[in-house]
Amino acid sequence: MARSRSSALLLLLAVVAAVCGLAPTFVAPPRGAAQVDARVAAAVFAGLAPLSLEQPAGAYDSVVAMLQSWLVG
Repeated sequence: MARSRSSALLLLLAVVAAVCGLAPTFVAPPRGAAQVDARVAAAVFAGLAPLSLEQPAGAYDSVVAMLQSWLVG
């Protein structure tokens, strides 16, 4: 009697482990076109607008001049 009870418990544990192992653990979002909110685009544009005022080459030249003044004196 004890043997049939322990084997039933073991079988039940095996079934529970199999169900837990086969269940999906991560569900990917549906593949659809990403919707871009106009407010997000406007905020990004407003945030990057000051960078367009200064040319990157001017920033590079000022950094080079600063390094030369430190090294050469």
